[in-house]
Amino acid sequence: MLKKKPTFVFLLLLVAFGIKGQENVKLSSFVNPFIGTGAVDQSSLSGSNFPGATVPFGFVQLSPDTQDNPDNPASGYDYNNKTIVGFSHTHLSGTGVSDLFDVLFMPTTGDIKTVPGEAEKPGSGYRSGFSHTQESAKPGYYQVKLLDYNINAELTATEHAGFHRYTFPANSAAHVIIDMNHSLNKKRNYWACKIIGSEIRIVDNKTIEGYRILTGWAKLRKIYFRAEFSKPITSSIMVNGSRVYNNEVIVNGTNIKTALNFDISDGNALLVKVGLSPVSIANAQQNLDKEISGWDFEGVANEAENKWEKELDKIHIDATPEQKQIFYTGLYHAFTQPNNMADVNGDYQATDLTIRNASDKKHYSTFSLWDTYRAAHPLYTILQPERTADFINSMFRQYDTYGYLPIWQLWGDENYCMIGNHAIPVIVDAALKGIKGFDIDKAYEAVKGSSVRSHPGSPFDIWEKYQYMPENQQSQSVSITMEMAYDDWCVAQLAKKLGKTDDYNRFMKRSQFYKNLYDKQSGFFRGKNDDGKWLSPFNPLQYGGNGGNPYTEGNAWQYFWYVPQDVNGLIALVGGDKAFTEKLDTFFSLKDLPGEVNGNASGFIGQYAHGNEPSHHAAYLYDYAGQPWKTQAYVAKVLNELYNNTSSGYSGNEDCGQMSAWYIFSSMGFYPVNPANGVYAIGSPILAKAVIHLAEGKDFTVITKNASPKNVYIQSVKLNGKAYNKAYITHKDITEGGQIEFTMGGKPNTKWGSGMAARPLVSAFN
Repeated sequence: MLKKKPTFVFLLLLVAFGIKGQENVKLSSFVNPFIGTGAVDQSSLSGSNFPGATVPFGFVQLSPDTQDNPDNPASGYDYNNKTIVGFSHTHLSGTGVSDLFDVLFMPTTGDIKTVPGEAEKPGSGYRSGFSHTQESAKPGYYQVKLLDYNINAELTATEHAGFHRYTFPANSAAHVIIDMNHSLNKKRNYWACKIIGSEIRIVDNKTIEGYRILTGWAKLRKIYFRAEFSKPITSSIMVNGSRVYNNEVIVNGTNIKTALNFDISDGNALLVKVGLSPVSIANAQQNLDKEISGWDFEGVANEAENKWEKELDKIHIDATPEQKQIFYTGLYHAFTQPNNMADVNGDYQATDLTIRNASDKKHYSTFSLWDTYRAAHPLYTILQPERTADFINSMFRQYDTYGYLPIWQLWGDENYCMIGNHAIPVIVDAALKGIKGFDIDKAYEAVKGSSVRSHPGSPFDIWEKYQYMPENQQSQSVSITMEMAYDDWCVAQLAKKLGKTDDYNRFMKRSQFYKNLYDKQSGFFRGKNDDGKWLSPFNPLQYGGNGGNPYTEGNAWQYFWYVPQDVNGLIALVGGDKAFTEKLDTFFSLKDLPGEVNGNASGFIGQYAHGNEPSHHAAYLYDYAGQPWKTQAYVAKVLNELYNNTSSGYSGNEDCGQMSAWYIFSSMGFYPVNPANGVYAIGSPILAKAVIHLAEGKDFTVITKNASPKNVYIQSVKLNGKAYNKAYITHKDITEGGQIEFTMGGKPNTKWGSGMAARPLVSAFN
């Protein structure tokens, strides 16, 4: 992958902080928020991350938008763009679909322009050109010079509020534009966006408030705000469509903007603090009063950085400067969401659109579960056990109103994006690992209920009737069959733990339905109609998207390996270890034919596509068939070639922390192939040392001797000082504390980890 030069500020950081073992350096100094903000090749995917200010798992993400109507990248910011249209207060990190971009502020000088202008045209409308040499970011802080206006804009945030500091040129005509019409692309033909209503009200000469109601990826959203200024508003222009009202106190409609004018002759910066709420203006004010009571911008920024430092401190690593940046930025991205939607008083908008109250003041949303259940949520069980319980209790609330758990929940609203029911493995994994803070009986009720009550994408009556998904009754049938079978295995494991034998047998039987789509002649899982006949013609390289094809964002090659609950059964289905590893060899070497590459797939090694989630576990499957050295080779290749510390640092959408979680686990040397069985397959560690700080003062330490891009093969392993020959460790090995030591070399040791007893377990909880 081509590499783009890091921004100037991070070149300085590399020089200043690149020395190994420098104990007094903050871990937050290694976070580069520009990683994953724009690919060098703009035809490819790269992260879709935003560089702006936020706090861990916070409601507000205050960040620049480089597009008038953001669509791709979904974060609203593209490192390759040349202009900024303004700073909105809510963003998504790494998703494939855009939404949010609420309450946009833009400081300007000179003549007032209240239309956004044309992209990439400085001086057009109120947008401004900018340069990466005059832009910087760190956890909880963002800064940029708006070149058209010579304004230095700085941003920081609390959980529910944004804080702006604008330094205008002396004696300029200073304005702040507030645009309530700024949103995702309103012309797209899926999850269409429409502003239903909005309002801005001038409360007094230092305060405005308002709201907007709109549709989008989340079907119905309400966002309320209250903004307070450090200087008086001297005059204003309210715009509602093409009608202009001078000095009115209120404006409402579906396309409203406001230009506020300020006297900055005292030479001091203009400060703006903005409280947000999904519930009410009164709650937005309460959030603001609670979190930013004064005007200490530096204090708020330092507090935000300290919150990040506390979260990043959960793992300490010894590594190269580049590895530290990728690793800690990965933790930063993983801890950016899910987002706490509850106001400071505990109020939140429930999935049935009523207003309810969480006594613990925690209600999380932004659950990108098709992505994050694979590695991000298992990572949370190690590093965020208390929040894991909070996530699950939040998921229960959708079950209480819908009758099934979240699939892809945004702003507390189910959008039915992607397939499967992957809140199930998240909850089962936490229950089997003994995570405290949620009701295990309620958990079983929810996971079983979500597996028998039919809902969009999950017609369980069809599932149990045919024992596979027929394509003519449910599109994306092969992928759904594979993923439902895994979810059913998870339900069975919790049933077993709770002594529900009949349910265990029922769901274990369903977990084997994947075999009913295996075609021995072609050697792939193929689509069938309800008459039992294979769909033809069949091309295993042909991609599907999100409907109209048996495969979801992948092809038959990429979905072949998706049987994490029964890898041994998959090996037997193919014909044994030799046939299985030969097929894996082909998978990692077979190139696409012309015209067969799909936009959802990137980061290719043969047919392996690291840029999208269905491939993420595949390199570890050699461990299950007696050839762990090949796992080591391919995992090291991904770690060393498909991640870097630049704007093009990811090989695909970051997907709410999943791409980062893969790196965090894999760089330490292990990965949860089955995200709910408590087993981590061993790969190829690249960090010289990693110390995971666990609850109750325990540490789990990973030491890697001779780590280098050439020494990718494990020569020997010690676990707690004793020789260790297994190609896996368990969750218990980690949480009890201790030390694993890898010795690496440049040639495969085909004896290590190759025996039958060394292969990863079906479950660590049996």
